[in-house]
Amino acid sequence: MTSPAVSSRDLPHPAREEIRLEGVLHALSDPLRLHIVRELATVGDELSCSHFDLPVTKSTTTHHFRVLRESGVIRQIYRGTAKMNGVRRDDLDDLFPGLLDALLDAAARQAVRLGGA
Repeated sequence: MTSPAVSSRDLPHPAREEIRLEGVLHALSDPLRLHIVRELATVGDELSCSHFDLPVTKSTTTHHFRVLRESGVIRQIYRGTAKMNGVRRDDLDDLFPGLLDALLDAAARQAVRLGGA
């Protein structure tokens, strides 16, 4: 069960023990969501939603971030008026050792092979 939001600015996240492999894989199966996670992992720090210039509407961007958050791949927190995003690397590495690194490496290799970033 997802932890409840305390206020309208607190966002619900699954507890570590609630993160499911199939949810993580589903979240990362979308190219835009994978792109977001690759960028967050590369930076290694939090980035605001507005940092990402995705070729979709704002509502679709919000949907992608929500899928990533609700699957346990990222953590979102408000800092002032900005919604900041970071990969839940510790949780994912603890639950699924090597999975995140393997997926990010595979995505990087595919991007090179296909001529993308």
